[in-house]
Amino acid sequence: MSKVTIFENTCKGCGLCVTVCPKKILFMDSSSINSKGYNPAKVSDEEKCISCAMCALMCPDCAIKVEK
Repeated sequence: MSKVTIFENTCKGCGLCVTVCPKKILFMDSSSINSKGYNPAKVSDEEKCISCAMCALMCPDCAIKVEK
């Protein structure tokens, strides 16, 4: 099983991770604001994650870590 960690206070809400996720399990959380004033990314269903780490590779701020 995969573990996706999103460092919410590092995320600037660009949404690039959402666009590259093949399983479409990432979303921008409009109900939450981080310390920088952005809506951070969240994982909707971690069990569907295939550990491809495309989200982590795409993130310009290294705000995502994917572990198997």
